[in-house]
Amino acid sequence: MAFVSVFVLLAKVVGAAKEMAVAYRYGAGAEVDAYLFVFNWIALPTGAWFSVLTVVLVPLSVRLKYDAASELPQFRAELFGTTLLIGAGLAMAAWIGLGFMLHSAWAGLPPRTAALAARALVPLVFVIPLSLLCGLFSCLVLASGRHINTLLEGIPALIIGAAVLMFAHGSIELLVWGTITGFALQAISLAIPLVRDNEIEAPRFAWSSAQWRLFWQGFGITVVGQALISAQFVVDQYFAAPEGTGSIALLGYANRLFALILGIGATAVSRATLSIFSKSEMQEGSQTHQIVLYWMRLLFLLGVSAVVLGWWLAPVAVKLLFERGTFSTQNSAAVTELLRYGLAQLPFYLSGMVLVSYASSRRRYMLIFWSSVIAIVVKLIANTLLVPHLGLKGITSGSALMYASTAYFLWFTLGRTKPAAREAPVRDGHEPFRDTSLRSR
Repeated sequence: MAFVSVFVLLAKVVGAAKEMAVAYRYGAGAEVDAYLFVFNWIALPTGAWFSVLTVVLVPLSVRLKYDAASELPQFRAELFGTTLLIGAGLAMAAWIGLGFMLHSAWAGLPPRTAALAARALVPLVFVIPLSLLCGLFSCLVLASGRHINTLLEGIPALIIGAAVLMFAHGSIELLVWGTITGFALQAISLAIPLVRDNEIEAPRFAWSSAQWRLFWQGFGITVVGQALISAQFVVDQYFAAPEGTGSIALLGYANRLFALILGIGATAVSRATLSIFSKSEMQEGSQTHQIVLYWMRLLFLLGVSAVVLGWWLAPVAVKLLFERGTFSTQNSAAVTELLRYGLAQLPFYLSGMVLVSYASSRRRYMLIFWSSVIAIVVKLIANTLLVPHLGLKGITSGSALMYASTAYFLWFTLGRTKPAAREAPVRDGHEPFRDTSLRSR
């Protein structure tokens, strides 16, 4: 927890510095709107890929090291090749699909913003295979018992911020090529320790490893659920786009602050609770409910305290981080309002993480999937009802309703199901494995 917290803190500080640089150079201009519109679509599958790999690949790799070490290199090589193929396919799909959207009225962007987004699309699709490789390499680093991948996640933000500050012309190409370079350097930095320790092999484009069956067991339902929960950001920008130029950028700045608030504690606490719940389940599950209730209440109270403190500090934080260059006082006031309306999600998000961790420790993948379905449905309904009356503030308020609904659903269902008294029986000579991560925001 200590190492992860420090690494997350450093990565988030770099990310915050990058946002400060972007705000200084671009403000809430059309360039940021166009860049975020394309990048958020690209980040949807890549973020889901990393989250699902963490759930499925990390425990599988650890188990194989002890039970079938000789089979692990072949599986890693084939997974490497599969990752490259998936990345190429998704890049082609994004180029065609987003290109069609940007040349139609479906995007809902102003003409200049749509033109800038179309200009950024072709190079940005190369981020998809690079990001998928970063996800694969990060999971392999985690499986080896190291956490340096968390620190290296700050490399793209570092490169983007440096590019924006080094060149004064403020074109969208700075954001685009800074992003591509950053993800490429992150992939290389992750590959170096893996190559040094012989924990990665050359890609192999085949699927003959006997471990694929175990890999696919939890992959399908997990990736669908993760895609649904990640889709909220695309939903949000769809509702934000008609609000005028700068709306997506303002919402993006508010979301960056939410990520900064949640990222440090959320990562460390989620891994700690999952470990505790998994051990408790191994010991007949007699203490698990008490532990879950304790952490739910504690994190809910911490979330309420964060709401009160955040409401008071929001104007100072926004002004300190963003108000310089072309980011005006009016922009600061708008982001502050978005931040304040969205703070209500913190207690439900933090306590809900405990419940997701509990469900993961019990391998309740379908339950997590249905919580994702409820989340996206509630988000759509909340945005539809609130945005016409509150504007962009309705989007951040909708996030609070979304997390409240999923937390209640998980509490209601998990609180009424008896935990298994023992581990699942051994099947086909393999012991069942446990999840080691949570959904990411």
